[in-house]
Amino acid sequence: MLKIKDIRSKTDYIIKGLKKRNFENPEKIINEIIELDKHYRQNLEKKEKLLSERNLISKELAKNKDNKIKFNKLSKKVSSTKDQVSKIEIIINKKLKLLNSHLLSLPNIPHEDVPVGKDETFNKEIKKYGKCLLNDKILPHDHIGEKIGQLDFETAVKISGSRFVILKKNVAKLERALINFMLDTHINENDYTEFSVPVIVNEQSMYGTGQLPKFKDDQFQLNNKQWLIPTSEVSLTNMVSNSIIDYDKLPLRFVSSTQCFRAEAGAAGKDTKGMIRQHQFTKVELVSIIQPEYRFKELDRLVRCAESILQKLDLPYRIVLLSTGDMGFSAEKTYDLEVWLPSQTKYREISSCSSCGVFQANRMKARYKSLDNKNDLLATLNGSGLAVGRTIVAILENYQNEDGTISIPDALKKYMGEIDYL
Repeated sequence: MLKIKDIRSKTDYIIKGLKKRNFENPEKIINEIIELDKHYRQNLEKKEKLLSERNLISKELAKNKDNKIKFNKLSKKVSSTKDQVSKIEIIINKKLKLLNSHLLSLPNIPHEDVPVGKDETFNKEIKKYGKCLLNDKILPHDHIGEKIGQLDFETAVKISGSRFVILKKNVAKLERALINFMLDTHINENDYTEFSVPVIVNEQSMYGTGQLPKFKDDQFQLNNKQWLIPTSEVSLTNMVSNSIIDYDKLPLRFVSSTQCFRAEAGAAGKDTKGMIRQHQFTKVELVSIIQPEYRFKELDRLVRCAESILQKLDLPYRIVLLSTGDMGFSAEKTYDLEVWLPSQTKYREISSCSSCGVFQANRMKARYKSLDNKNDLLATLNGSGLAVGRTIVAILENYQNEDGTISIPDALKKYMGEIDYL
């Protein structure tokens, strides 16, 4: 959430940033926020003044217990002041609710390095790694998976519906191997601390990281006001909500492997076949909690940690800096890692690494004790390290052999019982 004091003091900068993100009519909502904030603070001031007056009258009451006429007069004044305070509190709560509603609808302001554009066509390619396989005989992952009898979409549809899959035999083992390989790498080499976290969270947690209210239709809601996580970023990041972290405890680096759940409400007609866009999928997630001044250095580190997995698996990929029109709601700057898929002859996202600045921390009330003993907002970052299902897709296609077998990447062989092929 944007800070109200920034909206007051940097109004033109905020409006300009929202325009870069293609936010509709930002002047209108920013002016409404400023007006609401002004009335909220005015009424707050009135309330404090009345409470101060009531306190003075109460002291006078104590002094005039024996003066019945004056006591009764002062008692009526206390009662009248109390009624006025109650009425103002109703106004204050109404203004604050509307103010927060407006603030929660605003996306983060993009960093000045971010390319300005309406969609992914304005993204900027930063780096390429590996040789892209060009072979029109490569079968799509869903075809080869069904051919070897280890991906079952038909039974998944029968028991759950579309956008689900059942992994069998060695492909199921490959998923487990990838999870362990990714976790081991991030824990032992990249200095992350592993957590096993809930996949069901409360509404406050979803608001905290920015999934609500804007993306309500993209989430799976349970019947008790709880939600299935779309990513373990929600659980991991909210571990520091409503907290004050000591300076010398930072940075905090968390990693977790969880099932993730997305309704994909806005993806009708996209990737309906295969494992690219599923309602349920496994992802290894990386989260960093750090002082704001170090966040972009940490973002670069986060990207290196995610791409180290792709390099160890020897999968061709590229890194792109997302444009303002393609970034996530809470992000101020995002790099996507896109893996090469031969059957589609294009790169597809396998990791998204974002700096959210203090945007999420402001929503979560997540702070740290600064060196000058102030309680300042933390910076939060998150990234996939990696999306496991899409990594399986990339291996099935990039390691496909002419005889229909799939070679096992060297980095995974010890996790796969030293077998060479699927």
